[in-house]
Amino acid sequence: MKPIRLHWVIAALLWFPPVLSAAVPAQDADIRPIEVTADQLHAESGGSVTFEGNVVAVQGDVTLYSDILRAEYSKTTNMIERVEAEGSVRFIQEDKEVLSKRAALFNLERRVVFFGGATMQQGGNTVQGETITVYLNENRAEVKGSEEGGRVKAVINPKNIQETKKP
Repeated sequence: MKPIRLHWVIAALLWFPPVLSAAVPAQDADIRPIEVTADQLHAESGGSVTFEGNVVAVQGDVTLYSDILRAEYSKTTNMIERVEAEGSVRFIQEDKEVLSKRAALFNLERRVVFFGGATMQQGGNTVQGETITVYLNENRAEVKGSEEGGRVKAVINPKNIQETKKP
């Protein structure tokens, strides 16, 4: 591995904030600080940075926990193209929480896919499936069962739905 220049690590982290902040407009997300803590940091000149061990990434009201967090960025645009989280993934924003084994964020598409028996909770409502895909710009999600015939499961609390519709 070639030694990495510090500016590549800084460049990766500067473009990382839009990745975490789905609810914040892009122009505001760029100026919000992000704090990533982990046991180790590995950066490569090929365009990636990896945080390993007890990873916690916080930006505003969004917190992401995982065992490993890897960000790959484009040398041509200097933007994060893809972020992968592996191992005990936990994504929290306000009263929303997603748990999964792995997650991948496709930054240019503004899409996050949670893999490996994903569970999404908000209030008293829960949805489970093999994969949950969240489309950040569209405020929608898709839940799919496993290819082996697994099904999705939703537990919906009507009281919580009525409370969210109040002005």
